[in-house]
Amino acid sequence: MTPKERWINTFHFKKVDRIFNMEFGWWSDTLKRWHNEGLPSDIDTIEKGDIFFGFDRLVYVPVDLGLIPPFEEKIIEEADQYRIMQDATGTILKCFKDGRSSIPHYIKFPIENRNDWLKFKSRLDPNSVRYPSESEWEQFKKKAKNSELPVIIGGGSLFGWIRNWMGFENCLMAFYDQPDLIEEMIDHLCEFVLSVDERALSEVNIDAVGMWEDMAFKTQPMISPALFKKFLVPRYRRMSERFHKAGIDLIFLDCDGNINEIAGLWLDAGINIMFPLEINSGSDPVLLRKRFGKNILFMGGVDKKALIESKSAIDRELERIKGVVEEGGYIPHVDHRVPPDVSLKNYLYYLRRKREIFNIVDWKIPDIGLE
Repeated sequence: MTPKERWINTFHFKKVDRIFNMEFGWWSDTLKRWHNEGLPSDIDTIEKGDIFFGFDRLVYVPVDLGLIPPFEEKIIEEADQYRIMQDATGTILKCFKDGRSSIPHYIKFPIENRNDWLKFKSRLDPNSVRYPSESEWEQFKKKAKNSELPVIIGGGSLFGWIRNWMGFENCLMAFYDQPDLIEEMIDHLCEFVLSVDERALSEVNIDAVGMWEDMAFKTQPMISPALFKKFLVPRYRRMSERFHKAGIDLIFLDCDGNINEIAGLWLDAGINIMFPLEINSGSDPVLLRKRFGKNILFMGGVDKKALIESKSAIDRELERIKGVVEEGGYIPHVDHRVPPDVSLKNYLYYLRRKREIFNIVDWKIPDIGLE
């Protein structure tokens, strides 16, 4: 079978020769650690790592859903210990130079009120140049038509983008203090994504849509299910209906944290693949499958902490999810980027056990002499 056939059959509970074998990548600090433990130094990106480890991959439609033009990235102030700068989204932030404080301090966000939004949304014009040149586009269409890999189109974000542009607290308060503004922004993003994607939906055979939100803490969502249902579900449903009309019935959504209170609402809105299922936050594929049956599909769900802990913990974790994987509708991989706490030796053990437990007989894991 081709990777595309495995992908499609897996998510439709049909027979496959083996699982679709993908991973979610690694933090850059993880690769730096592994370079000192035997990983070739030229393996310094997720794309190179996917090829090196022999994973199945996805092909993304080259459609630009970003800000056009982006804000000018510039340094506003520089001191010995920090740098204040404006990033490509227009956010003003303080970045520390001590090598330990990787999380910046956010000073000002580009959207605080409706006037800010009216200026900002000019960068979200669907009529901006968001596709490659005509010759490159025709070349991609031929590649997609003959692709043995799943072809994915971006479905953007309705909450996560707004949170980034307004700031976490400002965004959440606006659901109460400026609900009309929130609705206006979500409506614009919904129509923006559909307008930009329309040409690709009409011209390319697409296997799935990939969306991103990151709207949950470790214990619960960032907004209540009631607000989620009021503000987001109708717009998600409008988007999923257009994707379904194009023959796409697989929509995956990347949301970290605990999604248990909103997973059912995503399903109601037509989003059916949950990803990456952070186990330490309680987003467990075993429990979610018990709740929602075969209506819910998964990618991820292998606890990264097991890879940190020990070989026996890795064995237990893979055995724990084995039944759901064998049932179908589930592509297992680590539940986020692999952190630098994981040794290369443990990671290679995880890959070997994954191959054995899920019977990926044709997969040749690179031998870099650690055993």
